Amino acid sequence: MVVKLRMKRFGRLNLPTYRVVAADSRSPRDGRIIEALGYYLPLMPREQEQLKLNAERISYWLSVGAQPSETVTSMLKRTGIALPTRKKRERKKSKAKAKPWTPPKKKTPRPKKAKPAAESK
Repeated sequence: MVVKLRMKRFGRLNLPTYRVVAADSRSPRDGRIIEALGYYLPLMPREQEQLKLNAERISYWLSVGAQPSETVTSMLKRTGIALPTRKKRERKKSKAKAKPWTPPKKKTPRPKKAKPAAESK
């Protein structure tokens, strides 16, 4: 199960409110959630009251491997919650030396076997 940190829309027409939630990536946008992590009120006049996030729970979900959406990522940066950095995979070097390239051998047809002569009486 892949967990995503994304927003779930609430509110009426032209008055949106959003909840930041942890949800299964296969569930619909406003569908079943695992846990609510905060809210975002875009039409609130004071910026301090627009966004409230539970930093402890968000850092837990990020440590477990949840993937934030682009919008939630920008909100996390705005509030100062650190995103985990992905480690670059190291390629293991082969211990064996590379063999020099040689062209493939040409296939030559085998000579046909002579049929044994039928015994005559």
